[in-house]
Amino acid sequence: MYAYSLLDDCVLLYPVYALLFSDAGLSVAQISSLFVLWSLTGIVLEVPSGALADAVSRRLLLWTGPLLSATGFALWTVAPSYWTFALGFVLWGAKGAFGSGALEALVYEELSHLGAADRYAHVMGRARAAALVGVMTATALAGPVLGAGGYGVVGAASVGACVLTAVVAGRFPEHRDRGTTADADDSCPGWAASLRAGLSEAHGDRAVLGALLLVPAVTAVWGALDEYTPLLVREAGATDTVVPWWLLLIWVGATAGSLLAGRAQGLGTAGLAALLACAGAALAAGATLPAAGLPLPAGVALVALAFCAFQLTTVLADTRLQNSITGPSRATVTSLAGAATELTTVTVYGTYGLLASTTTHGTTFAVFAAPYLLTALVLACKRPGPGEDT
Repeated sequence: MYAYSLLDDCVLLYPVYALLFSDAGLSVAQISSLFVLWSLTGIVLEVPSGALADAVSRRLLLWTGPLLSATGFALWTVAPSYWTFALGFVLWGAKGAFGSGALEALVYEELSHLGAADRYAHVMGRARAAALVGVMTATALAGPVLGAGGYGVVGAASVGACVLTAVVAGRFPEHRDRGTTADADDSCPGWAASLRAGLSEAHGDRAVLGALLLVPAVTAVWGALDEYTPLLVREAGATDTVVPWWLLLIWVGATAGSLLAGRAQGLGTAGLAALLACAGAALAAGATLPAAGLPLPAGVALVALAFCAFQLTTVLADTRLQNSITGPSRATVTSLAGAATELTTVTVYGTYGLLASTTTHGTTFAVFAAPYLLTALVLACKRPGPGEDT
């Protein structure tokens, strides 16, 4: 699991593809439209792929997905243009949909098979930390590799990382009875039965619905802003070859948040609210400090602190969701949370494109701190229902 997570994000294109798009002549609005297409692909495929994972094999989807993104990255490298970028994002979006839901369900149920479901937050926190180590490795290497070999070499290395991810995913264990969901309704194929069971649980159980809605509320905005961090840092005065090093500091913060997840899994709703409020304030301050004439390192450090809290709350929100699911369609329910996240992310991309066309990236980042303050307020005022965490 840790090797899979590390390799899956050790893609040298990640920290520089926004620069690739910009250097290919794309405007901020065009870049945002690609991100919207990416998210729309995930929205369309997210829930069907989750139901497929429940009905067929989660491991199958986990090794197939990276091969799709490898194809997309190869297209970007060989024939960079708006339309090949768009096709690459469709393939990458399909890869994300294949893994979302399937990965969490596989890990949770394998831990349950070993009698260690209570270790989920710890394991997923470390896995996300491994993924961020992959991001940081790619970030550290991207600048020198880009300088030495250009986007062609960066793209080739990215394709290789995706292929290795697929190989590792093929080694995952998978112990579960795939007949359970299909047997729930003999008149329906396994896929349709999985889908119906997942929708029914998400709609009918208040604890599941609340945990499901918390996932996009915590995850969507910072996940979208991540795509624009290279542009934020460059706007603040960093050169292209130095941008990845500043991004490295931001991802050190996110990695620390992942590693804290196991210890923070007992954090209640009030604690999550306070954490999100502090993170939103740090994001707004960090994004605007360089524009106010203060040093770039101070601004990046505050953004890193915000990302630390965002990553921590992301793992905790996922853990709450997995603990609340009791039915057989775990991947389907988790995919519903993923679809809600993608739908919210599309809104963020579209809004970001409009705002950044009329103001600075720093100001736009600061505006997007507001949803976290609102979520914190909602959590602080929330009254838990029966069985819900306080």
